[in-house]
Parts: sequence; structure tokens; C-alpha cells
Amino acid sequence: MPGMQPLQFTLQNSLTKWNLSAFPIAVTAVLVAVALWYLSAEWKLARRGRRWRLARTIPFLAGLVATDLAFTSSVAVFAMSYFQAHVIQHLLLMVVAPPLLALGAPSTLLLQTSSRRTKERWLAALRSGPFAVLSHPVTVWFAYFGAMFVFFLTPAVNIAMHHMALMDLINVFFLLSGALYWWPMVGVDPIVHWKMSYGNRLINLLLGSAVEAFLGIAILAASRPEASMYTLASTHSGGALLWISTELSTLGGFFPVFLEWARSEERAGARADLQAPARAAQLTPVRPPVRSGEQKQGSAGAAGEPSSAWEAAWLAKFGQLPGGTIAEPSARS
Repeated sequence: MPGMQPLQFTLQNSLTKWNLSAFPIAVTAVLVAVALWYLSAEWKLARRGRRWRLARTIPFLAGLVATDLAFTSSVAVFAMSYFQAHVIQHLLLMVVAPPLLALGAPSTLLLQTSSRRTKERWLAALRSGPFAVLSHPVTVWFAYFGAMFVFFLTPAVNIAMHHMALMDLINVFFLLSGALYWWPMVGVDPIVHWKMSYGNRLINLLLGSAVEAFLGIAILAASRPEASMYTLASTHSGGALLWISTELSTLGGFFPVFLEWARSEERAGARADLQAPARAAQLTPVRPPVRSGEQKQGSAGAAGEPSSAWEAAWLAKFGQLPGGTIAEPSARS
């Protein structure tokens, strides 16, 4: 705030200066409740003999911790004096916490452990028209990237930093928009309306990193501070931090998308191998039994009959076997 001495950035202040006002405490209570629900649901599955992957539990709990740090830790306190801390808070809410929470697959866990009535309500919400609009890629892009540009390149930062209740609401909006952006990107929970291929996910990451890098460069080239409590040097440092962090976040986002893509291809290959015998059996024609008086063929395919599944497929497509032999019924003696 104007007239206040900025908090000195020291190790002691970093460890001891926490935001213990009403809203951050309420956020912590909600996050603890969500963590308890997640662990109890996981335990419920274990009692049924079903294993929930640890690779989902750890990212989800880490996402809750990252969210709490953004609201209650010294990062939130330093954000009142340093724009770099404000950028770190922004990154925790939009780039760190949402993909970690999405990797935890909370929607899948809810559907596997909740009552039938809760499942029906949750599925109805996911299939509803409002959620279809809310989760549309165009809507998400405006909510995620458009909100950042409006916030950081207008006087909105200065206004919000002088009205902390408004700033808290904006931070919640950033968290929700980040969840909508990262859910289809790296999450394993299915989205009913808008499914994104793995290639499109990677393209989306590249385009997003370019947009955020441009925003960081614009802040780095600013001629005045972002807000009255920040210095111009702090503003420029925050812009550089945003620019660099977008490149790192893009690289970090590539790994889970690429790994999931590779696993998907492996699963598709395994399914194809299992279905190959059935397809071969369907392609192989059933030969009628040889009647008395009919001449038997000396060897399979001697009269142009297919002797394997691939020959049957070739015959069905081209009308003759390789080499020009036309399949005809066996000559009677």
C-alpha cells in the first residue's frame, strides 16, 4: 500500500510471514476438506480390492499444497510489495496447481466411490449445456489468456491490489480458468463435450506459451510500474520471470501429454493384437466338405483357393490371388 515500507525479502520473513486473514484461512479449510475426501475415497476403493494409482494421489495432493501456498504463504505477503511475488502467485494458481489437480483424476474417483444419486448429479452437470459452453476451447482460451492480458496490461492490477477482496476473487477466477484449461490437456478425467487429440494438445501448449511469452515481454518493456506499491524494476523483473516460466511450463506440460499419448498407442496396439485372430477367422472362407466323386486338390491353393487369411482378404478385394490366379471352384472329375 502507498506509504508502507516494503517487507524485506529475507529467509526469516519467507518462513514466518504468512497471510492469516479470514479468506486464506477459509481457503485452507476447504483444501483440507478436499484432501480428506480424496484420501477417504481412495481408502474406500482399497477396501473393495481396487487399487488407486499413487501416481494420481501424489500430484493431486501437491496441487492442493500449491493452491494453499498461493493464498496463505509468504508469497501472498510478498505480493503486496514485489511484483515478482505477484507473478509467482499467479503461476501457482494457473500453471502449477491446475495440471497437478487434473493429474489426480478427481472426477473419476468421485464416480467410482460416490453414491448412485451423486453420480447421476455429477454426470448431469458434466453433460449440461452450460458446462458445454464453459468448457468450450474458445471460452477457455478467452478466460485463461484473455483474462491475463486484461489484468496485467490495464490498471486492473493496481485497482485489485488496493481492494484485496476483489483480488481474492480474481485469484479464484484464475484458479478455475486454469483448471478448465489444463483439465483436457493433461488430465485423465474424460470431458463429455470437447475431446482434444494428443496432437492438438501439444499444439495448444505451443500456442499458449507464445501468448504468455508475449505478455511477459510486454510487461518487461513497460514504462511504468504495474501498481503503485511496485517499483519499475520490480515490474520488469516480474515480466522476465513470467516470460521464462512460460517456456519451462510448456516443457513440463509436454511430458505428461507425450507419455499419455505413448501409452494410448501401446494400448491400441495391444487391442489390435488381441483382435487379429478374430478378424482372420472372419476373413477365412468356410470350405464345403469334399463329396464323393469330387477330385481333391493336391495342395492348398492349387486351384486358386485361398489358404490363409491374407489370401482371403486379397481375393475379396481384387478378385484374384497374387500372380493372376483366379479362384474358381474345384473341377469335378
